[in-house]
Amino acid sequence: MKNRQALIAAALATVCATAGSVAAAQDKPAEKEKCYGIAKAGQNDCATGTHGCSNQAKSDNMASEWKYVAKGTCEKTGGKTTPPAK
Repeated sequence: MKNRQALIAAALATVCATAGSVAAAQDKPAEKEKCYGIAKAGQNDCATGTHGCSNQAKSDNMASEWKYVAKGTCEKTGGKTTPPAK
């Protein structure tokens, strides 16, 4: 009976330690930037001047629609980091 309790205690300690490390890793979000002109239809990240919600882009690669991407990768994918002129 003591061995079983020790095994359960060890398993719980392992689970708690693992959960703590995962939470710590998630506390450090990667740096992101808005990238205009790369969102596919229905896959934009946030509101624009034509609508108020994400996932409402009407067509692919609209200049005013944006997605968050890792900082420094936007222009490599063909997007722009500044919104289009109005």
